Amino acid sequence: MRKPRYKRLVDNIFPEDPKDGLSKSDMEKLTFYAVSAPEKLDRIGAYLAEKLSRDVVRHRYGNVVIAMEALDQLLMACHSQSIKPFVESFLHMVAKLLESREPDLQVLGTNSFVKFANIEEDTPSYHRRYEFFVSQFSAMCHSTHEDSETRTRIRVAGIKGLQGVVRKTVNDELQAIIWEPQHMDKLIPSMLFNMQDSENLDRYCTHMCTDGEENPAALAESCFRELLGRAAYGNMNNAVRPVLIHLDNHHLWEPNEFAVSCFRIIMYSIQAQHSHHVIQQVLNHLDTHNRNTPRVRAGIVQVLLETVAIAAKGSVGPTVLEVFNTLLKHLRMSVDFELGENSRRNSSSSVSSGRGKESEERIVQNAIIQTIGFFGGNLPDYQRAEVMMFIMGKVPVYGTPCHTLDTVKIGHQGTKRIQTMLLSSLIMVTSGFKSKSMMAALPSSFLDPLFSISLMEDSELRQLVLEILHNIIDRHDNRAKLRGIRIIPNVAALKIKREKISKQDVAFMKKQGQQLYRHIYLGCKEEHNVHKNFELLFTTLAILTIELANEEVVVELIRLAVALQDMALANEEKMSMFICCGIHALVAAYLNFLSQMIANPPFCQHVSKVIELRTMDAPHLLPENIFRDKLPECLDKEDKQLYFQTADLAECLLAPGYNAERLSVPYVPQVTDEDRFTRRKSFVDTASLQVDIMSNNLPDKSQLAEEITFETLKKAIGKRTEIHFMCHPSGQIPSDTGPSE
Repeated sequence: MRKPRYKRLVDNIFPEDPKDGLSKSDMEKLTFYAVSAPEKLDRIGAYLAEKLSRDVVRHRYGNVVIAMEALDQLLMACHSQSIKPFVESFLHMVAKLLESREPDLQVLGTNSFVKFANIEEDTPSYHRRYEFFVSQFSAMCHSTHEDSETRTRIRVAGIKGLQGVVRKTVNDELQAIIWEPQHMDKLIPSMLFNMQDSENLDRYCTHMCTDGEENPAALAESCFRELLGRAAYGNMNNAVRPVLIHLDNHHLWEPNEFAVSCFRIIMYSIQAQHSHHVIQQVLNHLDTHNRNTPRVRAGIVQVLLETVAIAAKGSVGPTVLEVFNTLLKHLRMSVDFELGENSRRNSSSSVSSGRGKESEERIVQNAIIQTIGFFGGNLPDYQRAEVMMFIMGKVPVYGTPCHTLDTVKIGHQGTKRIQTMLLSSLIMVTSGFKSKSMMAALPSSFLDPLFSISLMEDSELRQLVLEILHNIIDRHDNRAKLRGIRIIPNVAALKIKREKISKQDVAFMKKQGQQLYRHIYLGCKEEHNVHKNFELLFTTLAILTIELANEEVVVELIRLAVALQDMALANEEKMSMFICCGIHALVAAYLNFLSQMIANPPFCQHVSKVIELRTMDAPHLLPENIFRDKLPECLDKEDKQLYFQTADLAECLLAPGYNAERLSVPYVPQVTDEDRFTRRKSFVDTASLQVDIMSNNLPDKSQLAEEITFETLKKAIGKRTEIHFMCHPSGQIPSDTGPSE
């Protein structure tokens, strides 16, 4: 029986010697026949598949190559509706080659599949499935062939095959199944496995590979980027989850260079509006690993830092506060772990391991702080203000409710650790923050808890509070010019940048000014102050003068400076000589700065005269000497010329605009409820003083101003000594006084 014509045409394309290759003339006849009679395409495909299967079994690889070449040409030439059955035969033959153990046949089948993937079909396929190809190509990506060159060829073919599957399916709505977890769990790890391959990692990271297409790592990255770039809104979670699982399975969080690299690729490949999906996935993964080793958690946090750093430049979505909430939760957990480990270390043999555990937890904490600060610092100002309030609300403050951080369980040490870390992150968030209105930048809900911390005994916490204030108040970046407490000979040479004080800032100082002065006053006399505290206090006074001081505020700042000087001279609280001399040095440095800023010649002359006398007779009262020279046992209170006199200062301020009479009223800090809550020395002496003043039925304010002198204050303090003892926070009588009989 004679063969049908299509079979004869197919037989003719195979030469007697396979080495001669495909017969071009006969192939043209077969192609013409297929185009002319498209209904025969499915039979042609089935017959070619039959011959190819037979040749594979008989190891006639030459004929196999010819058959695949013929199939490729037929695919490229025919685009009719009848090509669908032909494609099924084609895919069946490709599957046969991929199932073969011969690397050459696997590569041949892959190349044919890639050519097919690049063909745009006129109509979608309702029944075609690619599960087998995903599995087979993924297996090829993990090839462990003993020959390195062959292994590379197989892996490259596998990656190209997966790339073909992606291109063929992601744009076809009927093939949305490719995004399902069972397929993503094969696709993604196959690409990551080749990207992390140690033989190609250096070339992959530096992108110096010349034959990029044949480098599995570079090719896998390209495919990975293409897949992520095609991911729609609903597919992001399925695309990111396998990445996290792969990093877990291969222990790639420590070290985490590869993990960071992967998420950089992810963030730059996906659409910007999908960034918050990735961030949310990493946050959830961090929650999953909350009991893992510190280095693993630190690695995940550092990856989160990379993702939010990139996302902050675009769209972050609704996850801004969620990021901070999760990070603060893990910060608290890290402190719990650290303190828990320390409490269980009792024997001397375990001290070194305890320190190691502590240092590892510090790595986690530092990574969290860096992430909080970096993310917050890259947000727009309106969002940054919300984040500042959010973080401030998490800082535990004595006497105020804190629902998120239970300070009872972690104790004083743990509370201090959390306070320090949260304030450090606030410094990073507020860095570069520019607000046109101080009223909006420093609302009472933010200032009150911040100032409460400024009354803590710990000098480091007070330093952090002042640095946060500097970041917010210094809108013209003058801090660098004011670093270090010193007598500045020529302030004009610093080229201070300033603007006219706005009405909003004037209103802010009327509302919050007394609170600012009060905390500067109290902060100066803290017994744990060190050199840096005085430097930051000087910078605070200078920045207030530059940014927020009109004539009224200038007078108030001078009153504050004189009150500080009088407090150090009287030394009713038995402050150390270092603190007393430090206050005098601070007052001298600030009044020298202020006198030049307001450009008042008489004021400048008086300040310069006092500084000159101190240089000759009392250098320990100047900032250049107090922190280096040996201090005297007591101060010379008799030589009035060594100190700034209120009457002389008032006389210098008789110029229009200044209320010089206000200087005759001694500055007395306000008293608030926070004095009862903060862990510091009691300030009830001031409360007693005010009770005494209020109890006197004075006729008017002018009479009050005339009667309040230093001696009056001293007597008032003496009258209320008993109240001072009763209200001391420790519940004990101060050590400088004996018990009452």
